[in-house]
Amino acid sequence: MRQEALHAESLSAEEAARLHGAAQISYFIPVPTKHLPPTDRLPNKAQIIDFLAREFPQSKCVVEEVGEGSATISHPIGPAQLRPGDTVSGPLLMTVADVALYVAILATIGLVPLAVTTNLNINFLRKPAARNPIVGVCKLLKVGRILVIGEVALYSDRNEPMVAHAVGTYSIPPKR
Repeated sequence: MRQEALHAESLSAEEAARLHGAAQISYFIPVPTKHLPPTDRLPNKAQIIDFLAREFPQSKCVVEEVGEGSATISHPIGPAQLRPGDTVSGPLLMTVADVALYVAILATIGLVPLAVTTNLNINFLRKPAARNPIVGVCKLLKVGRILVIGEVALYSDRNEPMVAHAVGTYSIPPKR
């Protein structure tokens, strides 16, 4: 229910990226996909939402858009997510970045529950507004057999400048 309500007000991943300049990443190069499953066997948005609800029932992240190599995630803001100074906490921004990376990876390589974060680097650029959901727009930069690297642009409002930028690496478990 929450997914549909927020999705009705959302922009597509491409539109969000265009508005925020994330689509103009000059170093984003499509990677060879011979080691990836055929696209007809990749999960769709509904399957990813079901997987996350089953595996991470505590998460309040909302999957807005998914695509091969990309994802857009949002997280509502309430008093529990604020820190002194009426700003959104850093751990929440890191959570949105991490979930955006994970969803983009699931959409690209399939439902791999044991894919884990090995590195997450975040730069906080400006104070997020306390009234707006945090939106993370992820683009995967490299998809290898063992490691996946992606970046996430985080916004406090779709029409405001980026509030944080994250780069993360995930380890993909070997196929058995």
